[in-house]
Amino acid sequence: MGAPVIVDVSKLEPGQQIQVGWRKQPIFVIRHTKEAINNIESSLSKLADPKSESIDEPYRDINLTRSKSSEFTILVGVCTHLGCSPKFFPEVEPKSWDASWTGGYFCPCHGSMFDLVGRVFKGVPAPTNMKVPPHNFKGNILTIGEDEEMS
Repeated sequence: MGAPVIVDVSKLEPGQQIQVGWRKQPIFVIRHTKEAINNIESSLSKLADPKSESIDEPYRDINLTRSKSSEFTILVGVCTHLGCSPKFFPEVEPKSWDASWTGGYFCPCHGSMFDLVGRVFKGVPAPTNMKVPPHNFKGNILTIGEDEEMS
């Protein structure tokens, strides 16, 4: 049940998200486009905890992606409010819940919003950023659930 999950990310296209399971939880693996990486900081003023200071953040200040990779984000796909699964809306376009949407996650259960790397917006029910599980990359192979450098 708690064993690491191995994912070959070589076929994941920029802008695409896949979902895998680890410890009975959905894990979102997102490969960002260059434009998305450039836009990550555009929503800083909307975020409640842009540097993930209120949670245990394993890869704080390594990459903008909150990951060991500068191209991928790995998130526990669970809203930190009541455990619903937020939906991925990567498009930069107005949405009914945010007229200046720059991409990210919206939880339809109670309206929580997160940016493309899982950081929570101000004024929503979710109290914290989405969690980042331990992970590591060896080339195109992503291992979720262990990080040799943290052991």
